[in-house]
Amino acid sequence: MPPPPSPLGNSRGDPAAPARPRRLLPGLFPDLPRARALPGGISGCPPCPGGCPPCPRVRAELRERFLLALAAARGLPSAFSLRSGIRVDAQFGAADREFRTLQVDSLQTPLGVEAAALLRGSDVLGFSFLLPEPPRE
Repeated sequence: MPPPPSPLGNSRGDPAAPARPRRLLPGLFPDLPRARALPGGISGCPPCPGGCPPCPRVRAELRERFLLALAAARGLPSAFSLRSGIRVDAQFGAADREFRTLQVDSLQTPLGVEAAALLRGSDVLGFSFLLPEPPRE
């Protein structure tokens, strides 16, 4: 006898099981008052002049800027602020697609220097780097 359907639905797509509530943002369900109070209504995005869908356009632009910043940081000395309150210096190498892991070189920690290391993206609150000065003509 198969188990009864979960009140939250199931991941196998069983049509007899009730569907899970649709989430808009982490922790934000569309039927809650705080979701309806967002500027722009339930979608959470303000209206865009010209009628274009704002969320995908804005997200794509922000993603592109973020990737350009990561490309500019490659190989440069960077300072990382970690969730534990520690600040470490390293040479930024790369990040995975979801920014879950950052590869760094010459990681300078309070315990010493690591030639190469991986930082968990969830542990990194932020990082900064200085851009080299443009060549003068």
